[in-house]
Amino acid sequence: MLAVLSAGVFLAGLELMITAVALPSILASLADWTQLRHASWIVNGYLFVYVIAMPTAGRLADLWGVRRMFLLGLVMFTVGSFLAGRSQSLDELIVARLVQALGGGILVPVGTAAASHLYEGHSRARALGIIGALTFLGMAAGPFVGAAILESLSPDAAIARAGFGGTWVSDWFGDPWRWVFYINVPIGIAATALAWAASSDWETPRRPGRVDLLGAAAFSVGLAALLAGLTLIDGDLGGRFLDPSYPPVPLLLLAALAVALAILSGTRREDPFLDPRLFRSGVFSSAALVSALTGYALATAIVGGAVFVDRVLYGGPDLQRLALGALAGATAVGALASGFAVRVISMRGVTMVGLGLGIVALWRMSSWSPAVPITEIALAMAAFGLGFGLTVTPRSTAAVEAVGRRHFGMASATVTVARMIGMAVGLAILVAYGSTVIEQRSAMVYETPDAYKQFIPEYLRDRPLRDGQVVDALENWAAGEAGRIISGLFVVAAGLMVIAVPPGLALGGRAARRPVTPVAPAGPNAPLSQVSAPVGPHLAAGRRADADESEGTVAP
Repeated sequence: MLAVLSAGVFLAGLELMITAVALPSILASLADWTQLRHASWIVNGYLFVYVIAMPTAGRLADLWGVRRMFLLGLVMFTVGSFLAGRSQSLDELIVARLVQALGGGILVPVGTAAASHLYEGHSRARALGIIGALTFLGMAAGPFVGAAILESLSPDAAIARAGFGGTWVSDWFGDPWRWVFYINVPIGIAATALAWAASSDWETPRRPGRVDLLGAAAFSVGLAALLAGLTLIDGDLGGRFLDPSYPPVPLLLLAALAVALAILSGTRREDPFLDPRLFRSGVFSSAALVSALTGYALATAIVGGAVFVDRVLYGGPDLQRLALGALAGATAVGALASGFAVRVISMRGVTMVGLGLGIVALWRMSSWSPAVPITEIALAMAAFGLGFGLTVTPRSTAAVEAVGRRHFGMASATVTVARMIGMAVGLAILVAYGSTVIEQRSAMVYETPDAYKQFIPEYLRDRPLRDGQVVDALENWAAGEAGRIISGLFVVAAGLMVIAVPPGLALGGRAARRPVTPVAPAGPNAPLSQVSAPVGPHLAAGRRADADESEGTVAP
């Protein structure tokens, strides 16, 4: 069963990074870089639906059982992958990515909840570490698989030789980037068949309840408005945030109102879309906050690192594969190691080590220049990935053990949602900032016929704009500008990881062991005894059969 669950989350992780490598080819085929804000929804639309699907999937897993939801997720992901591969326009691809994201958004929280049901105590922590590691191992494989497909496949030539050039066959299968999505189809079919067979005699208990459609709709509208508002922010802010005609203003106000409605709905329902009452637990709130802040940092590292390699070093898919692969591979190692580390080190201790590594790595990344070697980039990104990975199991384990078995699905979904929201917000801000800077720098160069001369060496200023040496000089200037901008983004991400330190300290000690029946001490001077004690919101109701157990001490 753990292998089945791991296969599903591996697919979801693979898709997050494999698309990043293919994005330049997709833009060249279906759009261009002037449509960056529109094209960003290929990724941000995926993250949006991914985030919305997670709490719903977690809730339905608690109600209907994890097996049914996991199989549904595999089917949706496979169908979405096929539709993405055959897309003929940017809008078609975005819609197909939404279907694909629906499946991916089901797989991760349901897989995490299933592993939580299958294992107890330290075994649960190790199982969650494996699930987290396979998610990021999929991310690690993404850049390598994507680059291999783009560099080695020439389907258009094979289709032409077969006599299908210019037909729908060529339109659907001719571009190499399409196979970045098609590769998921046979894997998804095989995983679905394996999951069906391996879980035929296992399912979690079903229980009555309803889905909070109002809360889901309000949260969806709020998140969509937030991401759209952030993406539309430009550099000419000034006092425009007080101007209701400035597009981001009504969108951000709508986001605030919709989220407030979702919270209000959640407090009045027994089983809400996202249960705000879970945040009464300080440990759970801390886990969610750490997840969100590190998610923002992860998006900055992925996008900032890839853009630095592409626009500052002018590296191709090979160098991007090395940098992104190092990050994702180290993240997988860190996530797997954290599942074992929490057995001997406290969850707060493992988290602090991870946050420390991430902060140091981002600070080092902020000093990159156009002369930095690719090996140093790969090492810094690997250090960040290892640090981020070390925070995965502690926050997931702390969250599920803080709220009890009844809410495993909701807890695991909420913590993952927090990370994805952090990533989505980070990406939206990066797109807005990047688009604004591109527009500003372009306007500076082309403001007047001679404006470009202030950005090149004096000895070239008598040459025309299209002269080869002038173009090279402008490229070098642009690379330096891009490097300085990206360095600033890394500093901001490092600052957010510093902010994650206090909530990280609140995650608690070691993961819970199996319950141990206490033995009464022999006399009044006997030492303190280790006994099992319920944790999370079940404390108020006393012991319950579905409460998680953790170690505690009481006087004899």
